[in-house]
Amino acid sequence: MSDKELEVQKKHELETAAESTKGGPIFVPKVDIFENKDALTLVIDMPGVPNDGLRVNLENNELSVYGKVNVAAPGEEVYSEFTIGDYSRSFVVSEYIDREKIDASLKDGVLRLRLPKAEALKPRKIAIKAG
Repeated sequence: MSDKELEVQKKHELETAAESTKGGPIFVPKVDIFENKDALTLVIDMPGVPNDGLRVNLENNELSVYGKVNVAAPGEEVYSEFTIGDYSRSFVVSEYIDREKIDASLKDGVLRLRLPKAEALKPRKIAIKAG
């Protein structure tokens, strides 16, 4: 085994000063963010969230993601090591993102958000004139 030990990471419940009207916990989903010359891609783990339970909103500079988990228990719960709850997370979006071209897809509990960069921000080659 390597020097790095495997560590179990617990789900972190969303901490907010506001009172929730929904019963049950709301978790902050884990996110990986990737960047290339054309876009940012957010990969967000939201297990148990169906397409119709997902909301992605962009208001002003805030991109918010909310996933509602609908899991039917096969019977009365006797013991559980896995807490089921909804997911919520928000991101500040810079002015360099083309808001009209943001797209989202959900597959196997993983939400992928693609945030294309505005044309003015993309790298470009500048032609050099002779003389």
